[in-house]
Amino acid sequence: MTTWLLRMEAPGDGPRLAVKDAIDVAGVPTTAACPVIGDRAAPADADAPCVAAARAQGARIVGKTNLTELCRAADGINPWTGVPVNPVDPERVPGGSSSGSAVAVATGEADVALGTDTGGSVRIPAACCGVAGLKTTHGRVSLAGVFPFAPSLDTVGPLGRDVAAVALGMRLIEPGFTPEPYEPGATVGRLRPEGVAVDPAVDAAVDAALRAAGLTFVDEPVDVWQEALSAGNTLIRGEGHREHRGLLAYPDRMSARIRRRIERGALVTDGLFDEAYATQGATRDLFDKLLAHYPVLALPTISQPPPRIGAEREVDLTELTLPFNLSGHPALALPVPVAGTSLPASLQLVGPAGGEERLLAIGAAVEAALR
Repeated sequence: MTTWLLRMEAPGDGPRLAVKDAIDVAGVPTTAACPVIGDRAAPADADAPCVAAARAQGARIVGKTNLTELCRAADGINPWTGVPVNPVDPERVPGGSSSGSAVAVATGEADVALGTDTGGSVRIPAACCGVAGLKTTHGRVSLAGVFPFAPSLDTVGPLGRDVAAVALGMRLIEPGFTPEPYEPGATVGRLRPEGVAVDPAVDAAVDAALRAAGLTFVDEPVDVWQEALSAGNTLIRGEGHREHRGLLAYPDRMSARIRRRIERGALVTDGLFDEAYATQGATRDLFDKLLAHYPVLALPTISQPPPRIGAEREVDLTELTLPFNLSGHPALALPVPVAGTSLPASLQLVGPAGGEERLLAIGAAVEAALR
């Protein structure tokens, strides 16, 4: 039951939609999988707009899915609500914070799931569980009725077993959404972030997947990657403190690690905010310039195989995802095979702002080439 915090009866024949319990569903409380919220949560008066749109398209809400407390960890570990079992390998973390949403689609218990992504929280569990997940362009999907974390980074996006399911998720959120026609033979920008130690087998799997799809690529080193990571983490701490500092009045109703993360945000000064927002603008400009030359950018979603439970702190799961929350660009994670192991790697494709239609078209072509 750790995948789900609440199962719901949903008769009919529309797509089965799982909703992360950080997104309002009318008539049930939104708990963010944390007692400090759940203790006081009243049933939501209305669906969040993204849920209302999906329901209007015929989606059946089959339940609220588990997550890490307050959306504040990328590993999927939650001492209160349990850890959803990673169907790829039960000994490994499912990723987070949208852990239950990834597991629900990976196990076939939902056709589509909604998650939120502030530093990688849709893409990381998709990568860990061998499914597809989309971080949408910042601002494309309404955040009304969504539990806030860091508003300049927060997004909502769909997860599914494959790219077609993610495209279905976008149509549910945004009626009329249609991927672009795919034009084969494109040249993509292959990002090589400086200061990130990527497992060579993961890098090789990403390159092989691009080649299998007939995509050529040009290496693009990114020497400001660590500055972007630092700025993103500053905004997560600082904006997160502004949003969650009132919860510190109830320290016994959250785990110690989450309490410490909120407390650390008090150290973010106005000057640090200013520096982070300046870096945010520069990072957006950098990726915009690269995307003026390439239809998409490509890199792994996570740098290593999903860590084993108990060893999750040895890997920075957000080091390849957070810069795109900072810049606001859309990013798609999809599984790719790794030679010599049953554990998948995950290819991350990044598109121009508002370019989800292009991302899903190219992602589908890569997926088809690997079948």
